[in-house]
Amino acid sequence: MDIERNKTTAGLAYFLFFLPLAACPNSRYGRFHANQGLIVLIVSIVFWIIVFTLSHVLDWQLRWITTILSVITWLSVLALVIVGLINGFTGKAKDLPVIGAIRLIK
Repeated sequence: MDIERNKTTAGLAYFLFFLPLAACPNSRYGRFHANQGLIVLIVSIVFWIIVFTLSHVLDWQLRWITTILSVITWLSVLALVIVGLINGFTGKAKDLPVIGAIRLIK
C-alpha cells in the first residue's frame, strides 16, 4: 500500500531528493528513494568538482582528458537517474548500481 500510494513522489526524488521527505515523511519507500536521489546528487557534485579541478590543473595540451571525464560523468549520472526513475515509478526498491548501498537517510 505504501509503494502504490507513493510511486510518483518516489520517482521524482531523483530530481528533488527531499520531495518524498516533505510529501510522505512516514513512507519507507519514499525515504528509500530520497536517499538514492541524495546519493546521486552528492556523487555527481563530487565528480564535477574533480573534473573542474583537473581542467584547471592540467596543461592546455591535456585538457582533452577532462573533456572525456566530463562526458563519462554526465552519462554515468544520467544512467543512474534513469535507473532510479524507472525503479521509483514502477514500485521497485532496488539499490542503484555501484552507489546504491550507501545509506544517509534511514
